[in-house]
Amino acid sequence: MAEKHITAVKGMNDLLPEATALWRPIEDKAKRTLSAFGFGEVRTPILEKTSLFVRGVGEGTDIVNKEMYTFEDGATEGKAGTLVSLRPEGTAPAVRAAIEHSQLTQGALVRWFYLGPMFRRERQQKGRYRQFFQVGAEIYGAAAPQADAELIDAAYSFLRQLDLGELTLEINSLGDAQCRPKYVEALIASLKSRAADLCPECQRRLETNPLRVLDCKSEACQRVTADTPTIDGFLCGGCQEHFRRVLELLDGLGIPYTVNPRIVRGLDYYTRTVFEFVSRETGEGGLGSQSTVCAGGRYDTLIGDLGGPATPAVGFAAGLDRLALLCARNAPASSGPDLAIVPLGDAAVMKALQLASSLRREGLWVDMDLRGSGLKSQMRRADKAGARCVLVLGDSELEQGTVSLKRMATGECVQTALEPDAIRQALQS
Repeated sequence: MAEKHITAVKGMNDLLPEATALWRPIEDKAKRTLSAFGFGEVRTPILEKTSLFVRGVGEGTDIVNKEMYTFEDGATEGKAGTLVSLRPEGTAPAVRAAIEHSQLTQGALVRWFYLGPMFRRERQQKGRYRQFFQVGAEIYGAAAPQADAELIDAAYSFLRQLDLGELTLEINSLGDAQCRPKYVEALIASLKSRAADLCPECQRRLETNPLRVLDCKSEACQRVTADTPTIDGFLCGGCQEHFRRVLELLDGLGIPYTVNPRIVRGLDYYTRTVFEFVSRETGEGGLGSQSTVCAGGRYDTLIGDLGGPATPAVGFAAGLDRLALLCARNAPASSGPDLAIVPLGDAAVMKALQLASSLRREGLWVDMDLRGSGLKSQMRRADKAGARCVLVLGDSELEQGTVSLKRMATGECVQTALEPDAIRQALQS
């Protein structure tokens, strides 16, 4: 039986005007901040070849194994199509675009940012949805620690402009291809001795992606991993020096941080520096277990793995859904129209439309009831909409060429000429 009312797909949410009014300033601040750091905006398709994420994100990750929306595109009789997926994250598509459009020439330094929807078929909970939105930034071509520091500074500069409450930067080094395998070997040995105490998901991860066990939110798994070795004791000299210098630069920038040797990321491409900005807000306004609002790190091998020239890189992504949830706690009530015009009669409607059009072209928010209601109902609507001023326009106002502008907060009435410039000046005085 067909459903009576068609509803949105589970985990994919509508953003109504009240929500977009909250989101828009967050997006604008992200764009302004990243532009000030020299990042240019890139927009990639939401649909990519599945192989991009298998090779880039990692075949053993939860994202590739369980969470991608994948289907066959272009199949015809007797001929298989191409497997494509809705993008689950933004870094691999940006890298693909940089390679495809020859942006990674010898010695080039590329700064890109992106903003848009991502898709993962996860279990929905507060702050975690199947369609979610991210703003991210990537730096290609810089291996030095100052690139890590500058990228973290860009994220910090953006986040501190928002009303997010208590926020902590946690940072770690995952080492590189030289030293990390030794750590993973020691971690597996430690975890296998207590594998029965891990949740079923982490028992699987132990075989496919053991570092992800450290990121599990299960209390049982956290008890097990509390006693496992940490990677800081396995870092090679090069990784130790890189991490030491990153922390030194963060100190110089005045960015507070906590070194957390348990931080790992759910994507296989990370090397050396990884970090998370974590919300410490609790209660109704907090995010619960989905407390990471921004995360990233260095991924020096990804570009080469995807067929590009060997190029160091570092990037971050921030979840707009979670940022909006935190900002909504103390968001001021939305303001109403600058002016509500209340026309009475056909001739007044014509003049009201002309006035509204002229004032709107100058950037003023002008409201007008289009239903032809009476005076009382139009005044009630203007008051409910939170209009700052109301202008009643009837036959006498048209004849005299003057109107009375009522300031709703004080009840004060101001007489002004029935002309757009005069009304605009009265509104701004």
